[in-house]
Amino acid sequence: MLITRAPVRVSFAGGGTDLPAYYAQHGGAVVSTTIDKYFYVFLNVIADETIQITSSDYRTFYRHDADTPMLFDGDLSLPRAILHHFGLTRGVSMFLASEVPPGTGLGSSSTVAVAIIKAVTTARGLMLSKQQIAELACQIEIEKMREPIGKQDQFAAAFGGLNLIQFSRDGVTVEPLKLATDTRRQLETNLMLFFTGATRAASSILRAQKQASEQNETQVVEALHAVKQMAFEAKACLERGDLVQFGALLDRAWQNKKRFARGVSNALIDECYDLALQNGARGGKVTGAGGGGFLMIYCDAAHQLDVTQALESKGLKRMDFRFESEGARVLVNAGLRIAGSADAT
Repeated sequence: MLITRAPVRVSFAGGGTDLPAYYAQHGGAVVSTTIDKYFYVFLNVIADETIQITSSDYRTFYRHDADTPMLFDGDLSLPRAILHHFGLTRGVSMFLASEVPPGTGLGSSSTVAVAIIKAVTTARGLMLSKQQIAELACQIEIEKMREPIGKQDQFAAAFGGLNLIQFSRDGVTVEPLKLATDTRRQLETNLMLFFTGATRAASSILRAQKQASEQNETQVVEALHAVKQMAFEAKACLERGDLVQFGALLDRAWQNKKRFARGVSNALIDECYDLALQNGARGGKVTGAGGGGFLMIYCDAAHQLDVTQALESKGLKRMDFRFESEGARVLVNAGLRIAGSADAT
């Protein structure tokens, strides 16, 4: 057996500028951190001519016979696409599980890709770097599967930690932020996550944003320019320890993000966000593309009980978390080895 995991992320500023339609023209930048909520992959070799994949999150099972083409549409299309990339058609059993529901804006789909690639390449005996794993996850999701997504989630999950991630035609760079210990501790304490109870596929929002970027729609492009600049401002705030200004920056970033596309926010999210501010929060935003998932709130410890009670009275549920810095890793490797026909890169 081989077990891997990769962390989900929380994005603070710059989200949306990691889509190729934007950064290929203007360059992109995000500041994000990974947290201690993970996606797990359990990989086994089986003695028959099939591929078997089980997902606990989607409560579904897929079986592939070796003598039929491996397609990657419908249920469990992402793990199937990764296995197809590596030429794996038989003798593998994969079990997938996550600590957060899918479609909650924490980058879970790309975390899945990173965790599976980490598992398969380890089982193949391939020593890929974090950069190579992230790039391969982007290649499979964006090019092979034609998903209308960006690149921050793959790099966040592969590298782990609190980083400035920059995107350009020439590639992606990951720069860890240099925070004082007290600043990091207070930042972690003051951030709160509330599950809205709604999950959603981000594709419709991202497709609208992609189209707007390609067509240079003024409102959307100006909003993206603004949130990209806020990524550099967020880095500066955090590295100098100015968390009051950081909280206010999150609010500005959220107001700009709502200009990206219809569906980024809704009546419940707006009501709950305003309620958090009324009870002492300094700022916040919805994680991911928007439309549901988790509402992230920045709030001093003195007001957190009031904010929690106010938002839970609206049906939201608070999820405790901590920062993490390892990224994708192997937890258990009992010497499992599998063969395939494709080159990992």
